[in-house]
Amino acid sequence: MLIEFTVANFQALRDPQRFSLVKGTGTELLGTNVFHSPEPNEFELLRSAAIYGPNASGKTTFIRALSTMRKIVLESATVRTAGDKLPVTPFLLSQETRESPSEFELSFLHEDVRYQYGFSATAHRIHDEWLFAYPKGRPQRWFQRAWNSEAGTHEWYLGDKLEGEKQVWQKSTRDNALFLSTAVNLNAKQLQPIHDWFSTHLRVAGVGGWSPHFSAQECESGKKERILQFLQAADLAIKDVLIQKSPFDARKLPDDLPEPFKQTLISDIGDKEFVELKTIHQADDGRDIAFDLEAESAGTQKLFAFAGPWLDALDKGCTVFIDELNNSLHPTLVRFLVQLFHDPAHNNKNAQLVFTTHETSILNQDVLRRDQVWFCERDQAQAARIYPLSDFSPRKGRENLELAYLSGRYGALPFIRHRKTA
Repeated sequence: MLIEFTVANFQALRDPQRFSLVKGTGTELLGTNVFHSPEPNEFELLRSAAIYGPNASGKTTFIRALSTMRKIVLESATVRTAGDKLPVTPFLLSQETRESPSEFELSFLHEDVRYQYGFSATAHRIHDEWLFAYPKGRPQRWFQRAWNSEAGTHEWYLGDKLEGEKQVWQKSTRDNALFLSTAVNLNAKQLQPIHDWFSTHLRVAGVGGWSPHFSAQECESGKKERILQFLQAADLAIKDVLIQKSPFDARKLPDDLPEPFKQTLISDIGDKEFVELKTIHQADDGRDIAFDLEAESAGTQKLFAFAGPWLDALDKGCTVFIDELNNSLHPTLVRFLVQLFHDPAHNNKNAQLVFTTHETSILNQDVLRRDQVWFCERDQAQAARIYPLSDFSPRKGRENLELAYLSGRYGALPFIRHRKTA
């Protein structure tokens, strides 16, 4: 369960940007859009949040920042060598930030324990890293490291509450790797739940969403009926889904394909199977007609690809970030997807959804609480900032949020310059 995410000096995000899923003071939609975390770390948290803003405002960068943090946690200790660069880029339009580290911090709940974990990094090294845990509701500093540029080394603090081979983990941590990742790779059981949350409970998708293969796998694992119910609830008129597999046949490769490239393909694919996805529709005479999934509309393809990850996230209580949720989807389908997270019957594990969108039809107080709406825009220095609707104190149940946003009251709108043509 996500509580807060803070990022600074990452691409377009120059100054520290704090995003929170902690409930505000409003009492609207408490039974659907808000949930209570368990003791001893009790919070009232939001099930979803929407981020609005014009193109090039920094919305995608915000999603990318979280994805980058996740990537470094999962990969820095296992696939990187001492000379590899970390995937961070600072805000390049200011001399002050160009050589400074990017910073990431998450506060989240997992297995009834609250964690506050973060790090700062340049492309060449981790500068700082810290972890606080609240197993009994009170903070415990488990570890901290800070880069001493004069000495050319890290200064370390390893707390008494952190158990295991701490000195071994410290000595094994490269400058461009996280201590958390290194320790977990060396069987640090106490830190494993934190790593697991990043690996299995934090899910980030870009504009393209997901590929359809996870949904196909879910169909094969006995969950096809749920996938079909999801698609039919979205009014797609798909009666069934067929998954056909066939072995790779090198003889079907084009004759004019260069031989070295052909051999590389054969070597890479080997004995893997090709998967064909077909949707079944019922004709007016009652017959079943099969269509290739690629023949369906872009929206249908996207919803099928969403079905598996969406239901799995709800089943497991995951936190999902997705960029441009509305892409290729009708406004009613966007509302359908969001309200699945608001429905306690479907979301009894308290999954959370954070999404960027241009779809303003759901920007109303029947769907979203005022503290669930955020905006993103760039200032004159081209630095992006993210800020909540609650900064404007809109009137509960009375203010038309969509109209107010589109009229410019909350900012985060494109400025269109009208130029004369010859």
